[in-house]
Amino acid sequence: MDAIADAGSGVKAGRREWIGLAVLALPTLLLALDSSVLYLALPQLSADLDAGSTQLLWITDIYGFLIAGCLVTMGTLGDRIGRRRLLMIGAGLFALASVAAAYSTGAEMLIATRALMGITGATLMPSTLALLSNMFRDPKQMGTAIAVWMSCFMGGMAIGPVVGGVLLENFWWGSVFLLSVPVMGLLLVAGPRLLPEYRDPNAGKVDVLSVIMSLATILPLIYGLKELAKSGVQATSLVAIAVGVVVGLLFIRRQRTLEHPLLDLRLFGNRSFSAALIIMVFGGVMSGTFLLINLYLQTVEGLSPLRAGLWLVPGTVATVLGLQLAPIIARKVRPAYTIAGGLLVMAIGYALVTQVDNSTGIGLLVAGIYVSALGAGPMAGLGTGLIMASAPPEKAGSAASLSETGGELGIALGIAAIGSVGTAVYGAQISDAIPAGVPAQAAATASESIASAVHVAADLPGATGAGLLAAAREAFTSALNSGAAVSAGLAVLLAVLAAVALRHVNPSGDHGHGGGAEESGEAAAGSEPSPPAVQVTTG
Repeated sequence: MDAIADAGSGVKAGRREWIGLAVLALPTLLLALDSSVLYLALPQLSADLDAGSTQLLWITDIYGFLIAGCLVTMGTLGDRIGRRRLLMIGAGLFALASVAAAYSTGAEMLIATRALMGITGATLMPSTLALLSNMFRDPKQMGTAIAVWMSCFMGGMAIGPVVGGVLLENFWWGSVFLLSVPVMGLLLVAGPRLLPEYRDPNAGKVDVLSVIMSLATILPLIYGLKELAKSGVQATSLVAIAVGVVVGLLFIRRQRTLEHPLLDLRLFGNRSFSAALIIMVFGGVMSGTFLLINLYLQTVEGLSPLRAGLWLVPGTVATVLGLQLAPIIARKVRPAYTIAGGLLVMAIGYALVTQVDNSTGIGLLVAGIYVSALGAGPMAGLGTGLIMASAPPEKAGSAASLSETGGELGIALGIAAIGSVGTAVYGAQISDAIPAGVPAQAAATASESIASAVHVAADLPGATGAGLLAAAREAFTSALNSGAAVSAGLAVLLAVLAAVALRHVNPSGDHGHGGGAEESGEAAAGSEPSPPAVQVTTG
């Protein structure tokens, strides 16, 4: 039965919606798990498929590239054809692509199937988030639902290495891809029964040229930023970033002229939406510090990738805790101050990491990770909630896709920026600390990265190799300290931005005037327009 429902009515969700939340959390957990579990399988699939280093890079990267590139298109497509319908189509195709990936007979086939997994995976995140924003219109319930949804994503990241390790000890590498089949099967069976359909009946047709331009914007930007982090400043990465920026400007210009744009730029006229999105993007930049932390655990502390991943699990638990506490606090305290407080806690955590040295051991580092991760919860949960609450219901898919795309860009920018800071500090520190007796070629190689230094030191005679390794580890510890200092400073700046730009938003427990997302760009300050209708299919 079809009806036009006022999605802003604030009617509390019932049992069906909460069970639906559990169904929507499944693909979220799976996507996060899929992103982290593959790295453990690389040695096995490399041997079985005879994949070279370039092919391995494409196997790992093509999935994330295409998810990021297709988010805007898929989010808007869900607004047009129905979010549940897109979710079901994407889930089915993702399962098929996963089976094909598991039974790939060559590296080229695996790259192609991973690409298809990326495209279909891009339908899942914005669809689930948009459906949540439509199912939970009460501010308190919406905050709790988004916290649960994001906690599942973080949980997937945490258990990925553990699940992958168990599977790879007992089965072949393709088993890591088959995890999606039962999850997507359950979603396909339960989704139509538990999830209502939402779409914008006046959305118009998808502009194909805008789709192409959005891909030509996001893909070069993500690629260029990642290459910048991997290889430093090179012509290829700079050209890719420049292409992405230029096409992006042309894309924005085109959206202004279309009656039914792929990306409705009027969303940015809402102060809550713009401020929350900026905070989320630059909050993602701070995650670049975890690249240095992971390298520190493996190269300075000498841990295996699996053990390093396990040491990061407490941080994930802390983020989940922060996510669950944030909506409770935000019922009494304005989201601006809850987010700002969390960001200041993050700054304290990163400040602890700046004090890590050879004498502190791993304990201080883990404490810093835990504190910073705890503070990230309010930013992630409440920031996402503000983005979704600020958008009209019929634009929820677009808002969700922008939130996810902003996060992808922030992470890529963080890896490039903080990775570059770490590289510069490491190079400057080790150049003055290489002990006498190290051959010039070995010294030059060791100066490139801590990983290169570890490899070179293993080939040098005892005392000389040990001296080089000690110097490299000390230099990289300084690099970690510097990256953490950048993140701490950025967290303080974002805390100020949150406290100022979002101070007009009332606590979620205050149902008085202006308690939700604030005015559109055309509305007077302090007023809140009635949300447009959205077509709902209840069965």
